[in-house]
Amino acid sequence: MASSLTKDSVRPGTPGSEKTFFGHPRGLATLFMTEMWERFSYYGMRALLPLYLVAPGGLHMNAGTATAIYSVYVSLVYLLALPGGWFADRVLGPRKTVAVAGLVIMLGHLCLALPAAASFFVGLGLVAIGSGLLKANISTMVGHLYKGPDDPRRDAGFTLFYIGINLGAFVAPLVIGTVGENVNWHLGFALAALGMALGLVQYLLGGRHLNPRSSEVPTPLSAEEKAATLRKGLIWLAVAAVFYGAVSFSGHFTLNWALIPLTLIGLIVPILVITRILRDKDLEPAERSKVSAYIWFFVAAAVFWMIYDQGGSTMSIFASDSAKNSVLGWTFPVSWYQSVNPVMIMALAPVFAWLWLWLNRRGKEPSTIVKFSSGLVLVGASFFLFLAPLSIAEGGHKAAALWLVAIYFVQTVGELTLSPVGLSVTTKMAPKKYASQMMGVWFLAVTAGDSITALLSNPAVGGVNLDRMGFVALEAALAVIAGFAVWMYRNKVKKLMGNVN
Repeated sequence: MASSLTKDSVRPGTPGSEKTFFGHPRGLATLFMTEMWERFSYYGMRALLPLYLVAPGGLHMNAGTATAIYSVYVSLVYLLALPGGWFADRVLGPRKTVAVAGLVIMLGHLCLALPAAASFFVGLGLVAIGSGLLKANISTMVGHLYKGPDDPRRDAGFTLFYIGINLGAFVAPLVIGTVGENVNWHLGFALAALGMALGLVQYLLGGRHLNPRSSEVPTPLSAEEKAATLRKGLIWLAVAAVFYGAVSFSGHFTLNWALIPLTLIGLIVPILVITRILRDKDLEPAERSKVSAYIWFFVAAAVFWMIYDQGGSTMSIFASDSAKNSVLGWTFPVSWYQSVNPVMIMALAPVFAWLWLWLNRRGKEPSTIVKFSSGLVLVGASFFLFLAPLSIAEGGHKAAALWLVAIYFVQTVGELTLSPVGLSVTTKMAPKKYASQMMGVWFLAVTAGDSITALLSNPAVGGVNLDRMGFVALEAALAVIAGFAVWMYRNKVKKLMGNVN
């Protein structure tokens, strides 16, 4: 990226350096590359995960168990963003926390690269923990590079950062997926470890360009709080160790002793967090009203992510068994489907940004509620479209790859309609007391959605075949009905939202 660094003749004194990255603080290049490599490792491994779980040369599980594991893993990544943010705010600060996160992620991928089932699940846990620590804090450091929210470069800086995310997500399945599927599964996971290692090295080398604020601990724990937190943590760890030790020694331990509790935690924690905020007596009536309105968006988002994230599990497993996976006679690895969404995001995001501004200037930009309901209807429509390749497969034929590409396209349009709007409305509707924590609450919608998928697909609980036409149609109908419900009650939600549009 050295060729893109130029002398800063416009804004001298940019934090950390006299150079800029496309006109932005030099530290953005460090964070851009860190996030790109981290997403490379994360999405590359995620593209392989469900395929490895069901493959005869992998763990050879049934589709239901594989989907449950995949869904619990994704839900944990977003659930752990909450304690990840707390850890940086109270213990290490964002800069050191991200360094620790990178190391934990790299070690996790190395565990996945070992050909043993036990180390594989340890690796999944480490990657989830590291991703939670990193996800909550690297965006905060991007914000630190700018001179407050009114810096005119701030939005463009986050846009560049977002490109880094999707660039890593696009390249990862093409590289890691190809090696994992065609050469060796564990070599693919090792490449994910290498990617995170490269990201960590350049992060440590480029750390001098970050704003000094990133090294600060905003609200450090007192000595008494540290002792109390450590004591509580050790007590819970001891309880878990004793419980699972007893279950293991009795010969009753199965994977579901871990999967089901984690699934339930993913459903219970979002409810507890939102309830605690809603019942906080310190909130003003207007703030409590906005939180009540936010519940509508949260539930709708959980339905959206429940369907959307099956693009990496249900649809991926379907493609490995029942799709042609070729274009014009050229066959490609199944994991390559996971590159469709990020490349479409990079192509369509600027179009949507321009479209909203164009409509706004004419006074015709859709409201937040209309955008949200459109996203739900679109993700429902994508699963109605999924019925076509499912029908072809049930007829004993292989579905064309373009059917799946079309489904991912519709889901991407739905994502661009709902996800950025959800992030924006979260910041607008957050009570002052919970200004930072509310972004973690938004991520909990992903946790809730994936936990529902895990509960349904787990053979020991729901035992639902998620790739059957009847259930796919039911999920599609649920999303469309939820979209229309949000739209039908828009006046009630608008009233609760107060001055937020």
